Amino acid sequence: MQWLLSIITYDVFCVLQYDNIDTEHKAIFVCIFNCAKDPKSAPLITKLYDVTADHFTDEEGMMVRANYEDTANHKQIHKDFLAKIKSLKAPLDDASLAWAKQWLVGHIKGIDFKYKGKL
Repeated sequence: MQWLLSIITYDVFCVLQYDNIDTEHKAIFVCIFNCAKDPKSAPLITKLYDVTADHFTDEEGMMVRANYEDTANHKQIHKDFLAKIKSLKAPLDDASLAWAKQWLVGHIKGIDFKYKGKL
């Protein structure tokens, strides 16, 4: 598990320059980190779900207010991720933790960056 903790990082390449979104992304990384530190904790998995769901609500609200053209697709991607997170059960295995971290990094850099400067 230690290898996983060492690769969970939030770097400058994840910054979207929306303070609330960047802060929320960091909070999701912290939740994944905490799950990696204590994979047997069901409450930490619930917290990961809750923090992520709150972030998605905030982000989607910004998209709607800005009339962002890809809002519907982005919402579906969020919905699919939340369904997967909701299905996770303690104890979490390394593969699930790695998937969550990789999904988040890929989503920020590949999907969220599409709206950078448009909200």
